[in-house]
Order: sequence, then C-alpha cells, then structure tokens
Amino acid sequence: MASPSHSAAPARKRSLLPVVGVLVVCLAPLLLAFLAYFLPDTFFRPEGSSNYGTLIEPQRPVPAAEALGLATLDGEPFDLKSLAGKWVLATADVAECPESCATKLFILRNSHATQGKNVDRLRRVWFVLDDGPVPEKVLEAYQGAVMVRVDPSKLAAFVAPDASPADLQQALREPMWIIDPLGNLMMSYSTDSDPMRVRKDISKLLFNSRIG
Repeated sequence: MASPSHSAAPARKRSLLPVVGVLVVCLAPLLLAFLAYFLPDTFFRPEGSSNYGTLIEPQRPVPAAEALGLATLDGEPFDLKSLAGKWVLATADVAECPESCATKLFILRNSHATQGKNVDRLRRVWFVLDDGPVPEKVLEAYQGAVMVRVDPSKLAAFVAPDASPADLQQALREPMWIIDPLGNLMMSYSTDSDPMRVRKDISKLLFNSRIG
C-alpha cells in the first residue's frame, strides 16, 4: 500500500520590501520636487553655504508712509510701499555724495543693469539724509534711481533700530540693503563689498525667487 503523501509545506510569505523600494524610487523625484518648490530654504540650502550679504534677522517690514516721511527731491511725498512687488536695492548718504556714497550707488547701479531679462524686477533707492543740493553729475550718473529725502532718525528706526546716537551716521551711511518684493528689509552689504559678488548674490536671489 502506498504510504500517505506528506502534506505540502505552507507557502513562504513574500517580503514587501522590494515593492516598498520600488515605490520609494518612483515617488522620490516627486517628493523632492514638491519640497524644492514649497520649502526651498528649509530643505535645499547646502550645509555651510551662505549668501555673500548679511541676512537681517528677523526681517523688518517697510514702515507706513507717515512713519518714514519720505519726499522726492521735488518735495513730493513718496511711499516706499509703492515699490512692493519689486526687489529694491537701497543705500543712504548725504546729498553731496562723497566718494564712498558714489561707490555704493555705482555698485547698486551695475548690479541692477547687469541682470539681463530680470532687470525690470529691480528698483534702486537712494535715501538722502539732508536738505543739501544733489550734484548734477550724480543726478546724471544715477538716473533711474528713486532719490528721496528722509529724516535720519526715522530711517534709522527702520534700517538700524539698535544703533546708538554716536553710531547713527555710520549705521546709515555704511550699508547697502535689499528689500524683498513683499516689503521686508532682508539683507545688507558693507561699502567695501566686492561688486562682483554683490551682483552674483542678487542674481542668485532673482533666480531662486518666485516673487517679484
């Protein structure tokens, strides 16, 4: 008599790991694209990398028009918020515009002019810190800049709120600033900054930004 057949061994369960691996490989590009679009600063800033300029933290919003009290060289009121939607390159100095002032205006003008198709995304502002006449050669050399007079103490409350009275002039006349299209003061550069690196920094901001 034939011996009874042994019952078949139970089938071994297949591992789900290969399936999970395939799903991860397929979905990873979509996930990375999502993060790059919505959270670029959080997930895609290389370790140790930084902008050339100094980030202003926390960022400071542009004050209301009455708080700054800006006026054009013709005496007309000017609201800095009217430039919302543009990247603003700004600096401040006295009307006579000594060499250090001209250097800043030159750096900002060239950083603006060399942005190619992005040139219209930028505006330049010069805060004039007194009531003196602006030299004709400066007016001609830096056409296109918005030149507005401002009370130094009012400007300092915006760009240098921690400056002491003794350091006020330096705090206002030393830096160049960037205001983003949302109206936030967000970066500064010193007068002795490398013009090429400032320009590249601005190009990088424009390339990576989806605003302005």
